Amino acid sequence: MKKVLLSTVAIAGMAVIANPAAAQVKLELGGYFKGYGVYTDNDEDSAATTDARELDIIRNTEVHFSGETTLDNGLTVGAHIEAEADGNGTDSFEAQESYVYFSGGWGRVNFGAEDGAAYLLQVAAPAADSNIDGIRQYINPVNYTVAVDPSGGLATLNVEAGLGLDYAQDVTGYADKLTYLSPIMNGFQLGLSYTPDIADAATEDALNLDDVDDALGEAYEGALRYEGQFNNVGVILGAGYTHVELEENLVQAGADAFSDDREAWNVGIDLDIGPFGIGASYKEDNFGEDPLSATTEQDDEETWVVGADYTTGPFKLGASYMNVDGTRNIAGALGTDGIESDRYTGGVVYTYGPGMTFRGSISHVEHDNVAGLTTGDSVDATSVTLGTQINF
Repeated sequence: MKKVLLSTVAIAGMAVIANPAAAQVKLELGGYFKGYGVYTDNDEDSAATTDARELDIIRNTEVHFSGETTLDNGLTVGAHIEAEADGNGTDSFEAQESYVYFSGGWGRVNFGAEDGAAYLLQVAAPAADSNIDGIRQYINPVNYTVAVDPSGGLATLNVEAGLGLDYAQDVTGYADKLTYLSPIMNGFQLGLSYTPDIADAATEDALNLDDVDDALGEAYEGALRYEGQFNNVGVILGAGYTHVELEENLVQAGADAFSDDREAWNVGIDLDIGPFGIGASYKEDNFGEDPLSATTEQDDEETWVVGADYTTGPFKLGASYMNVDGTRNIAGALGTDGIESDRYTGGVVYTYGPGMTFRGSISHVEHDNVAGLTTGDSVDATSVTLGTQINF
């Protein structure tokens, strides 16, 4: 598959050289602002020395630079760059995605730092507010690091750490990769991705190391998506698979973070019946970790999501339920099971202009079997959010 993807890009590159007189690509500005006022009632571990703030403002802002041109031979060439304007809690203006693409009647090739096929073609379930309970969580109204779980696995769920309680199959992240997306034929679309090294995000301007002990490297992704209509019912189906190879395993007893290749897969369905929508998604990820290791014990993480929504005029009412079973306990030891999480969310989205929405939701999340707490093994949080999203 690696040779096929490389050959595709080479052909696209030769097409560009063959017609050098085409107009240059001119980048335009875009992006979004997601801002929320949040009230949260957090459980707090007795060992915490500070409290969670009940009222706060949370935002997520990105600036996008994008542009494309179509050559005389029909080849479309474009570029896309996304930068975090908020810096994820720092003062930096940091680029996340940076890639070029080539497209035509044969499909599309992405080249650079962009999500892989398993995420790009993944089917999302309806949500109450997609920023909070969608396929990728952008707004996390719970403080896990300080107030809920100062020493255990839930600390990894903080958005500032680049994670959240979501179900995106983005194992390869924004590591440099080649992705081929086929044209849509009879409702079907195929996607394939190759990532030389998933650690590439840290060394994007230098050649990566290979055969590193206890490190995950090459990744392959495949996904298939279908969109169609049956008896006035809109149907979206999808499935994706990701395989990341373990570079080297010297079997250092009790010290290995990875002892196997990492594998993840997902399936999803979304049905639209008039103003009603209903859907479900399932994802499983083995994290490449050893379920018998004293330091990294974890069963496969399994995630179920079901959601429904109803649209009337500019209003969309939605609700969703998520169950995540097997999240790793950072402070766990041999014999400690993974964390099980349940989240219930309901809300409404009001469109008040093109690309502009007001959003309100109520969400309750429960985490059981949490290691590292001084009292009990479960934490809950209930949140109320009111905000707006403006796309520009």
